[in-house]
Parts: sequence; C-alpha cells; structure tokens
Amino acid sequence: MWEKLKQIDRRYEEIIAEMSKPEVASDRQKIMKLAQEKSAIDDIVALYRDYKTTVNSLEQTRAMQADKLDSDMLALVKQELTTLEGKRDRLQEELKVALLPKDPNDERNVILEIRAGTGGDEAALFAADLFRMYTRYAQSKRWDVDVINTSESGGGGLKEIIAEVRGKNAFSRLKYERGVHRVQRVPTTEASGRIHTSTATVAVLPEAEDVEVDIKPDELRVDIFHSGGAGGQNVNKVATAVRLTHLPTGMVVICQDERSQLRNRQKAMAVLKARLLEMESQKQEAEMTSLRRSQVGTGERAEKVRTYNFPQDRITDHRIGVNIHNLPRVMQGELDPLIDALATDDQAKQLQEQTI
Repeated sequence: MWEKLKQIDRRYEEIIAEMSKPEVASDRQKIMKLAQEKSAIDDIVALYRDYKTTVNSLEQTRAMQADKLDSDMLALVKQELTTLEGKRDRLQEELKVALLPKDPNDERNVILEIRAGTGGDEAALFAADLFRMYTRYAQSKRWDVDVINTSESGGGGLKEIIAEVRGKNAFSRLKYERGVHRVQRVPTTEASGRIHTSTATVAVLPEAEDVEVDIKPDELRVDIFHSGGAGGQNVNKVATAVRLTHLPTGMVVICQDERSQLRNRQKAMAVLKARLLEMESQKQEAEMTSLRRSQVGTGERAEKVRTYNFPQDRITDHRIGVNIHNLPRVMQGELDPLIDALATDDQAKQLQEQTI
C-alpha cells in the first residue's frame, strides 16, 4: 500500500511538471488529459501528505519525551501524542478506502426503471411513490430527471416508469437502490384497516456512451405512432411516439413522453444502449442473464432488498440489517443515511477481500 502511495505521489509531481511546460500548456487536448488524471488523484495525494506530516509530528513529539520536562509539560506531550496517534490511524483507514478500485460507471448518468410488482393497484401506487422519492432525492443533489416513458394505472399509480437521471456521480449513489422494494401499509381503499404487502422493482443502469455500443441501421426497426394518454391536441394530430426494436436481441424500447419525434427517438436510443451495454457486461462475466434481471428478480416479496413499514414508521434494508425511522422524511427524498450505510458496507467488504 505504501509503495503504491509513493508511486501516486511521484506521478502527481510529474503531472504538475508536465502541465507547467509551455508546449503542453498550448496543447488543449493534452492539458485536459493531464488535468483529468491530476483530478483523479488529488484527494489521495492530499490524504497521503497529511498522513506523512502527521507521522513526522508524531515522531518529533515522541522525541520530546526524552527531554527533562516538568509534569505539566509531560502531560501536554502525552495528550498531543494521543491526538496525533488517533489522527494517524484515521488517515490510514481513509487511505485504504481511497485506494479501493473505483467502479468505472460511478460518474455516469443513470437510466432508472421502476415497475409495479406483486400487489395490484397498491403496487402501482408504491411504484409512483418510489419515483417521487427518487425525483426529490435527485433535486437535493441538483441532478436532472427526464422521463422517457410511463405506463399509468388507475388512481395515480404507475405500472412502469423509465427516466434518465443526469448529474455528478448519479450512478455511484443510485446503484445501491436496485432490487425489489417492499411496502407494508393500509391502502386508502381498505375499509377494515388491514395491512397490505406489495412490491415494486427498481433497476439502475449506467447510461452508455455512443462509442461503447454500436447499433447498425439494419439491426434496428423504428416504428412511429400516435402517443396515448394526456398530451393535448399534439397527441391527436402528430405521430411523435417512437418504438425501437433491436432485431438481434428482440429488445423493445418505447418513448412517447416528448412532443418531438426526434427527442423521443434520442431518449429511446439512450435506454436501448444502456440495456445492451449491461447485457454485454454480463457476457464478459460469463453470466447468462442481464444485470437488469439480476437487479429486480421476479418482483416476488421474498426477494426484497428493503421494506417500507408504514404502521411502524420504519424502513429496513435487509442487505445490511439497518433500520431507520421517520419514514415520511425518507419518502421525501432523504435517502443519504441509507445510501451512506450501503456504501460503507460495500467498502468494508472490498477491504476484507483485499486482506484475504
């Protein structure tokens, strides 16, 4: 670990030296590449240098114990040693985490897919609640949410909704949300007050870059049709909805939320590419099913990753055994405590794997 940190520190100095050269400073492409490399290791270098400074201070403070000190001064030295030792240990742990391999998808935008699972109309209402929760969370992060396609049910529920979430590190946070979410509550239509259990599935796909997925024109069938549902006169007069069918895989994507046919096609293509990218990733890992299916399973209650228990005002994340109360605030988008706990658990598992 320490040798790796030394190498990173040396490379940091090399980058700064390179960027200061006139011939490099005038090369826009090269300077941008160096700046990106520097940015990627800025935090690690800062931590490492803080660690080295702390270790040096610790050695100097320990050396003071050899001097003839009065009792008050000796007490201050011991107090300083305790503080510095604590800081050293904390920085060492932070460095271990900082050196963990980064998920290459963490900085990508997200294709978010939410579908009602078991539970009929109540499941559709829960799917709508989850989408509102993620929309409010995205707003708190200053991310943009752009709906691609929706399929509504009666009473304000959603059978399905697909949206694009654009913003810094969107995938790094939302990736922990994928799976089957279960809700336990009394539906508004339940006269006897009986608690119902329903589910909704959440899939989180990293958005693909154009260069990563090559779709040939003869592999794609494009159908244009009139949008359904709300939309005013434009829906009735102009065919703007787009259905893309990827012929080699049979994958179908529909987008009809925009008034522009071009925009609907662009959105549908983004979803198709994200799904194909996930499928290719799974092939590389010798898995026969796509990540979408492994994320959401079949939507059965037993596959839950999280339970939202309204009568007991409690959310339980079954992957890490964490319980959080004040459920209304979470449904308003205050997801960071849950996501932070999941991210910390993920880091701990990676650290454990490194030591085995």
